Amino acid sequence: MSRVLVVEDDEAMRRLVVLALKEALLEVEVAADGKMALRVFERWRPDLIVLDLILPDIDGFEICQRIRAGSKIPILMLSALGQDDHVVRGLRLGADDYLAKPFSVRVLLARVEALLRRTTVANDLEQTITVGDLTIDLRRIEVSVGGRPVSLTPAEFRIIAYLARHPSRVVNSVALLRQAQDSNYDEREAQEIVKVHIRHLRNKIEPDPDAPCYIRTVRGFGYMLDYRTRDINQPLTIH
Repeated sequence: MSRVLVVEDDEAMRRLVVLALKEALLEVEVAADGKMALRVFERWRPDLIVLDLILPDIDGFEICQRIRAGSKIPILMLSALGQDDHVVRGLRLGADDYLAKPFSVRVLLARVEALLRRTTVANDLEQTITVGDLTIDLRRIEVSVGGRPVSLTPAEFRIIAYLARHPSRVVNSVALLRQAQDSNYDEREAQEIVKVHIRHLRNKIEPDPDAPCYIRTVRGFGYMLDYRTRDINQPLTIH
């Protein structure tokens, strides 16, 4: 599940954006001012920032500049209609896209999804992820365990690749199924279909599929890629 940090001081606008992102199955944190935004960014490390330019303390321009100095995270600016000079300045400082207020929720989600997808593709071209003895080559679309190649179906590879790009994060079944099949299912259907894919994956990559040490079940929430060598016989539970 991708993480989005929403930086917006207007409470009504903040609620609107947060609700839309959560309904799109994104994990969301909020900040009402610039100082809080920088603290949350350092602590939480989101995948994307929705950034209002006009804030009560540190403005969005400075936040963008500070973050861009050490991170390529996509930044979607929110700017009041008619403030073209603000938009130009923000883009020159490194923002990736902008929305003029007021905007529709559909357009917001389309921009967010496009930025996250673009980042995923860029990461896929350059990353090889290793977890324990498991290696996932996102560029070559190859998986191996202890140097031994593992043959996966396209859906299985997309699931393990998505989990690998979000290590130690819980991903729910609906989000995983969207990665695997790009189809719409309700939560119950998604849980059953993903359960089958996960079982097949475990049979192929786990030393002992009945005691998985790579793909972990988080009861009531979903799955995560988190290599462990001990206490592996029981599903994880979040308290």
